[in-house]
Amino acid sequence: MPFSRDLSKPQPLEFHAEMLLGLQRPHNGSLQRRHTMKEAKDMKNRLGIFRRRNESPGANPPGKLDKVLKSLKPTPEEALKWGDSLEKLLLHKYGLAAFRAFLRTEFSEENLEFWLACEEFKKIKSQSKMVSKAKKIFAEYIAIQSCKEVNLDSYTREHTKENLQSITRSCFDLAQKRIYGLMEKDSYPRFLRSDLYLDIINQKKASSPL
Repeated sequence: MPFSRDLSKPQPLEFHAEMLLGLQRPHNGSLQRRHTMKEAKDMKNRLGIFRRRNESPGANPPGKLDKVLKSLKPTPEEALKWGDSLEKLLLHKYGLAAFRAFLRTEFSEENLEFWLACEEFKKIKSQSKMVSKAKKIFAEYIAIQSCKEVNLDSYTREHTKENLQSITRSCFDLAQKRIYGLMEKDSYPRFLRSDLYLDIINQKKASSPL
């Protein structure tokens, strides 16, 4: 069972940084993870400067960066809807980024990455590209002892392997369904109880004047 570490809990501004630095950035090993978090912290420091500037008397009108941040960040009401279902969370760009950041603190980001890879796979139209992508997904996430191996039962693993003999858009459907179920029953409820999510839905209280 994945464990969490308090020191790596992302803060709200770091989620903004995640969005600005790119939602689909690949992560290869602990070195890449440390590099990514360093980028996020650097961006957080820069964002803190803009926030203090805007909160000070006579501050200049919000710049382009501030407008981008405001357009990405959900209202507490929007974020509350993420609690309805995992599907609603994943359909929201900022919600997806927040959930990914949360999974990173639990070292289980590969589950979401696999699910996203399957979603992208189903959009491929070229058969040759589909074959190439399918082999890559299997080697990266499903093969035993692969670098980002997801937790699948032996039947699902073998079933998916057999599907590669005749690749179609549905060849990863069962495996994707299994991983979605794991996230829905395990990581998703913990995300809804996390400081990360609670900070987002309670932001109105924190920003209200005394």
